[in-house]
Amino acid sequence: MPFSDGARSGHHPGVRSAYEHVVRRNPDEPEFQQAVLEVLDSLSPALSRHSEYADQRILERLCEPERQVIFRVPWRDDQGNVHVNRGFRVEFNSALGPYKGGLRFHPSVNLGVIKFLGFEQIFKNALTGMSIGGGKGGSDFDPKGRSDNEIERFCQSFMTELHRHLGEHTDVPAGDIGVGGREIGYLFGQYRRLANRWEAGVITGKGLEWGGSRVRTEATGYGNVLFTQRMLERSGRSLDGRRVVVSGSGNVAIYSVEKAQQLGATVVACSDSGGYVVDEKGIDLDLLKQIKEVERARISEYAERRGDARYVEGGNVWDVPCDVALPSATQNELDAASARTLVRNGVLAVAEGANMPTTPEAVQVLREAGVLFAPGKAANAGGVATSVLEMRQNARRTSWSFEHAEAELAEVMTGIHDRCEEAAERYGAPGDYVLGANVAGFERVAGAMLDQGLI
Repeated sequence: MPFSDGARSGHHPGVRSAYEHVVRRNPDEPEFQQAVLEVLDSLSPALSRHSEYADQRILERLCEPERQVIFRVPWRDDQGNVHVNRGFRVEFNSALGPYKGGLRFHPSVNLGVIKFLGFEQIFKNALTGMSIGGGKGGSDFDPKGRSDNEIERFCQSFMTELHRHLGEHTDVPAGDIGVGGREIGYLFGQYRRLANRWEAGVITGKGLEWGGSRVRTEATGYGNVLFTQRMLERSGRSLDGRRVVVSGSGNVAIYSVEKAQQLGATVVACSDSGGYVVDEKGIDLDLLKQIKEVERARISEYAERRGDARYVEGGNVWDVPCDVALPSATQNELDAASARTLVRNGVLAVAEGANMPTTPEAVQVLREAGVLFAPGKAANAGGVATSVLEMRQNARRTSWSFEHAEAELAEVMTGIHDRCEEAAERYGAPGDYVLGANVAGFERVAGAMLDQGLI
């Protein structure tokens, strides 16, 4: 994967050296290499201005996790058959605070995927301005089609090993793909049983009755749209009256649709792995929630129940013309060809609700076309920010109203946007949110690493 030409001339030799080092050390981890490249590609100006970053090998240290835990997860299914999965926790960087990042249960999970997610989490968490480091974890376990009892047994086995590495001042996991409220409950219950402590701040995404935060379910989608609104406002525009396309139909997509509609936009399309639906009148949010959150059915059901909507099987949702695109499904879903289609159709802004959903080539197409582009580490940081707000409530043994929690989220997202904007302007690239997010997050972590010595 080459460095982009972009608007910046040349790259600091320390950047190229660090990336080549990562490729040599992690040869079979393309997602991790891609995540590292995306960040390092922006950092030459910072290294040129601050020689101490190169002198102290900050890049090499930042790209090597502080700790990588891989473990066996044995469990029995309802028929008594034994299964063995693999568990992971990559504790990447704790310079700013305890490791913080979700757990993903999905067959695609491997060490490279967890390292890519954990590396992204370092900068995402730094951008929030909060005292949290970066980490990620999960398993190649597939929860689809499994009974509640099977998932409970798996979660208990997983936490039996993982608990020894966790703590509210050490490492605080949360949910991610395949890990929702049910799984968080089973995981916390087993942690409490093993630790003999009610340590509510050790995991986030908990139920509202026992330490969870309001707005946590909505936070990633809401935050992405709030960031997009701020980005548009700074260029003299608004979401009001805009035509929006959202990929996916999971948690992030659903609450992106909800907040975009609240701000006056018309969301005309969303998707799942089977295809996409177009509803020119605007997505019926209640119907979408019923199909996806209650029935867990396919998006094709939406078109069957909504007379004016149409379903395109196996199609590309980015073929639907829009003013704002919110990729909210999975990594590398928006490629260069799709980006060119969006540009031809007049897209104004793209904001990543998922983690790294836009390929490097697509990002370059969008940026060269002058499209406002918000990288996931900035735009989808609302989820982890609200997790920290949950930890704050747990520490005070209190609970906030939905309105208070949402106001706190809005303030955090404004701060993230403004940090990105300020860093981009400071380095002579106004409006470049990729450079701004990467540099702002990097400078905060790098400064802490320098202050704390060679550890």
